[in-house]
Amino acid sequence: MAFNIAKSTRVVSYDVQCTVENQDYTVYTCPPNMRAMMSLLFISNVSGNTTVDVEWYRGNGARHNHILGGKNMTAGEYIQFSDAYIVFEPGDYMVITPSSNVSPHVDAFVTVEELFVPVGG
Repeated sequence: MAFNIAKSTRVVSYDVQCTVENQDYTVYTCPPNMRAMMSLLFISNVSGNTTVDVEWYRGNGARHNHILGGKNMTAGEYIQFSDAYIVFEPGDYMVITPSSNVSPHVDAFVTVEELFVPVGG
């Protein structure tokens, strides 16, 4: 006898390269009908001294939290958040903004487990 087990989650990684000063880069947006647990956020400054800001916006963008606020990073410095989870609801998103460097190069990536939430669930 064979069974088909529906998998209602997936683990995915997303990345972004931030190369324009004072530009907001969205590294992750939680899709509709999903909740997501972000288990890893990795940020690496590739060139020069750069100030990095990371913000988590709630669905409609009216509320946000600074995950990393105005951190001055030297070339080669990185930050890894992996000892906890951030739980995203549909429409929540995370933005990385480099500043204080006319030609920044900040790489960021996240790993999330997305959980399907049926309509009405």
